[in-house]
Amino acid sequence: MLDISVVVPLFNEDESLPELAEWIDKVMQENRFSYEVIFVDDGSTDKSWEVIEGLNKKNTAFKGIRFRRNYGKSAALNSGFAITQGNVVITMDADLQDSPDEIPDLHRMITEDKLDLVSGWKQKRFDPITKTLPTKLFNWAARRMSGIYLHDFNCGLKAYRGDVVKNIEVYGEMHRYIPVLAKWAGFKKIGEKVVQHRARKYGTTKFGWERFVNGFLDLLSITFVSKFGKRPMHLFGLLGSLSFFIGFLIALYLTYAKFVHQAYRMTDRPVFYFGLFFMVIGTQLFLAGFLGEMISRTGNDRNNYQIKEQLD
Repeated sequence: MLDISVVVPLFNEDESLPELAEWIDKVMQENRFSYEVIFVDDGSTDKSWEVIEGLNKKNTAFKGIRFRRNYGKSAALNSGFAITQGNVVITMDADLQDSPDEIPDLHRMITEDKLDLVSGWKQKRFDPITKTLPTKLFNWAARRMSGIYLHDFNCGLKAYRGDVVKNIEVYGEMHRYIPVLAKWAGFKKIGEKVVQHRARKYGTTKFGWERFVNGFLDLLSITFVSKFGKRPMHLFGLLGSLSFFIGFLIALYLTYAKFVHQAYRMTDRPVFYFGLFFMVIGTQLFLAGFLGEMISRTGNDRNNYQIKEQLD
């Protein structure tokens, strides 16, 4: 086992990669860490892969995965996590806004303080308000829904015990909520560290408003999946049963009114259609829960990504 695996997802960052690789290697050598760096090229259209190949030829500690097309940061992290060999896994962005000088302290917090996960907190940020404002909203919502009180869920600089990344699945925009995934997987020793944030040196930010929308939807998704992903019948079955029971009570009442008072035909009363509606919806919800239970017990291929090349 290596001391540290560094996973770096990237998209069109060819200018920053040589400087980042040199900086990481310098920190590792100074601290005498055995290490690997896994660059995951998420379908870049610039010369990022050629740069990674060059780094690998000079130093085999630098490895690479290349996707055939752009899948997103979560896909890149998930594929990188799958091949890590380090006792401690550290993630950072490729744009030089995360400082490799934070690596020794992150490693210490995992190995000596016995934490499962350490999330960076960029207390002072150099991003535009179009990026910082959505981030603040996400962090507030994630704290409220998860019960994990971190200041910065979305910070790319994080450290994990090696077995943590092997026991979580990251997809969609779930990279924002890895601490939540880790907690629900049983890894509850989660810490936080104030880290240096640097202004972007090369290129432009990849953040867009569509990621704001996707991130919010994924927050709702992760909340639902964490509670009912393995037992959807507990939600849909309960709601379906309650709905059907309400409709059934309405039907009983109309039957009683019909045969005792004989004042109206059942279908002449608007409440009849409400009862019918509740019974139909209840049946559909129950069937949805039943189908969800069957699907949850079968495999899926949502994390099968088309890898074009890989450097070991």
